[in-house]
Amino acid sequence: MSSVYSTADVVVPDNAPVPTGYHILVVVPKVEEHTKGGVILPSDIKDREDIASIVAKVVTMGNNCYPREDTRFRGRPWCKEGDWVLLSKYVGHRFEYDGVEMRLINDDSVLAVIEDPTKVSRTNA
Repeated sequence: MSSVYSTADVVVPDNAPVPTGYHILVVVPKVEEHTKGGVILPSDIKDREDIASIVAKVVTMGNNCYPREDTRFRGRPWCKEGDWVLLSKYVGHRFEYDGVEMRLINDDSVLAVIEDPTKVSRTNA
């Protein structure tokens, strides 16, 4: 399956919520109506992708993210503002703010940093 994220453009609303503690605010890209090749996606695929999106862009981070004394992070953050990150399907608190889908996730919920979200798609397995 090709990616439903045909663009890496996202909208960050003005005055977006400010995460506290060890939370990270991410914005989820909109699922496209068609693939890069022009194939129109059936609504069930778009719905499935909407419900379980796995890519997001880091907007801002709480002031306690990635503490140096926490050995899990080896003294450095796993991501930074502006990074595209890979997430588990249903991680974080999902909400819509000013028409934009966002999530508040824990700092240790980031699975990977990715350069190009348009190359990501999920398998059906």
